[in-house]
Amino acid sequence: MQTGSYLDGSWYQPSSDKTIKNLNPADTSDVIAEFPAATAADVERAIKGASEAFESWRKVPAPERARVFWRAAEIARGRVDELGEILCREEGKVLAEAKGEIRKGISVLEYYAGAGFRLEGRTIPAEGRNVFTYTIKRPLGVVGLITPWNFPWAIPVWKAAPALIAGNTCVFKPSELTPATATAMVEIFAEAGLPKGCLQMLVGYGEDVGQAIVDHPAVKAVSFTGSNAVGFHVNTCAAKRGAKVTCELGGKNAIIALADADVDAVVGAVMNGAFGSTGQRCT
Repeated sequence: MQTGSYLDGSWYQPSSDKTIKNLNPADTSDVIAEFPAATAADVERAIKGASEAFESWRKVPAPERARVFWRAAEIARGRVDELGEILCREEGKVLAEAKGEIRKGISVLEYYAGAGFRLEGRTIPAEGRNVFTYTIKRPLGVVGLITPWNFPWAIPVWKAAPALIAGNTCVFKPSELTPATATAMVEIFAEAGLPKGCLQMLVGYGEDVGQAIVDHPAVKAVSFTGSNAVGFHVNTCAAKRGAKVTCELGGKNAIIALADADVDAVVGAVMNGAFGSTGQRCT
């Protein structure tokens, strides 16, 4: 397994003295890998490379960008068992759920491949004569992605895919608890033909790498999934400099069962919501 960060199309070893020990939560004596922790200086390099890649990636026709996603989906489909085992070992969900997450990510890749043919603008009726009014969609630039450990494949895929298909480039910080699954994802994108610099991955801690991404003026949008407290902080830091922000934070979902409800269906839904992934998800 590659260990380190992925910058400009190659594996990169940060010079930090900090390391991240990747452990199997079901057997903490099982060390999956040890990753050198990236630093704020590495973030600077990653953003520089992503900014340079943006200038060419944005000009690639969206249907051509879509081919990368079709290939990535095909590669991942051929590796469901392997990817599921990596995810299960480092994140801890049961193997059936881990493989289900991989399949969900494949569906997301296919959906956004199709979106490459649907990036449409609008025409708008104008009040004046000889006036033609229309809108077009343009990519923002470099997008920062900060993702959690509980869905280490699906969430990074569904953040990176829409950003990339629209012509943006990404600087991606996965959870330090699940870097092996993130590594597999960027390897698949690279094998599928995504140009270097379009998806930069930094394995590091939130207070170092995450904060540097959120604060950087070249990062035009930030997408974060995690706790409420950190989400409020991310939103404040990014919004005050005018960056776009999306935050998916914690929450509780209630089930209301009326008198005529199917009891078996209700019980199944409640049990799945409470105990699926040991309850450590947004349900």
